Order: sequence, then C-alpha cells, then structure tokens
Amino acid sequence: MLLIGLTILLSGGPAWAQQSLEQRLHSWPNWSLPAPLPRPSNRDDLIYPDWFAGLWLVESLDLDAPDDPPLLHQARFQADQRGRLIGDRSFNATAIGRALLGEQLLGVEEDPDSANRQIALLKGDLYLETTVTGRRQENPSAESFLADELVLQILHAPGPPRLSQIETLSRYNRCGEDICAEQWQGRYASPGESLRDQAIAQHHYQLHFTPLPEFAPSI
Repeated sequence: MLLIGLTILLSGGPAWAQQSLEQRLHSWPNWSLPAPLPRPSNRDDLIYPDWFAGLWLVESLDLDAPDDPPLLHQARFQADQRGRLIGDRSFNATAIGRALLGEQLLGVEEDPDSANRQIALLKGDLYLETTVTGRRQENPSAESFLADELVLQILHAPGPPRLSQIETLSRYNRCGEDICAEQWQGRYASPGESLRDQAIAQHHYQLHFTPLPEFAPSI
C-alpha cells in the first residue's frame, strides 16, 4: 500500500523508537504496539523511488493460502506538485477494492486536507474510513526499498462503528523491468479493546509488479 534523500532519525525516547525496520521485520510475526513509526503530518506521504513511476499490473499471492488464486489489480505512481513520486491513492485503493469487493465498492474519496485519510463508500449505507497513523521508510537504493505503515480503519455502519489497526511492512526489489515484493502484515484490536497490544492476526504476501502502458484498460 514507500523518503528519497531523507532518513527519519530517532534519537532518545523509548526503546521501541530505536528499532530499525529490519529489526521490525525480523520480529514478525511477534509484533506488538507501539510500532517504531512516527505519526505523519497531513502533508506527509509515502515517497517511492523513481523506478516505481508509471502504471503497473500487480499480482498478489497470499503465502498463507498458496492454493488461492492470486489477486490481480493495477497500481499507479506519479509525481505530486512537490515533485515527489507517490502512489495515486484514490486510483490504487479503487483498483484493490474492486478486485476484493467487486460492485460492493461504490467509490473512494480522498480527504483534501490530508494525504493520509481516505473514505471508501460501500453499498448498504456503509463506508470505511482509513487513516495512516504511523509511517516510516528507509532510504531506497537503486535496487531495493523498505517501508512500514500503520493504519486505523473504521467501518461505519448501522450500530456502533467497528475499529481495527493494521500494520503493513513492505520490501520491494527490482527484478529487471519488473518489481518483486513481499509484505508482512499484522492486525491489532481496536484501541482500548485489549490490555495487550499483540497482533491478533498475521498475513504474509508475495507481490509482482509488471509495467503496463500508461493508458492500459482497467481490469
């Protein structure tokens, strides 16, 4: 779901804040909160290396269910007004949502005041609010890139809203003209629901990005 020329340096503070993303990866699946992820400002975004630019076909395989068919969707990365390469969050969220939910997804709206908040509109008067509450990435090289995000998801429906927190750590590597990736994910209970902040579910994914013509039809 990725700051060129910028490393977030954490000095002092609690021990968890000193953990590198490599250390975080090595501790999976035994993740717990707090994660070593600073809270982003409204203008912060995940910044990708230049080799992500363009439109891609993404094939995602759940390694915990290898017999399931891979999930196919498109993803697009383009420069913002500040010249940073970022994901087209609305396009990407819509593409993934359509692949997962089909016509149940009506559309995705971005918060004009924050790069870190989206709302997915669903049939049945439901909507899913997603907010990035923590993010960290390490300086990319010409061949690899490592990033971690923590999001708070709130499903608004008749009755009390349902909350969950999801952390996704991603490692991307160039594979010729393609991009190969792995993702490690932990899901936590809603804030205040449990005395323990251990991950209550874990998932491991393998992804493959294949470049597409810029105006390729949507899947």
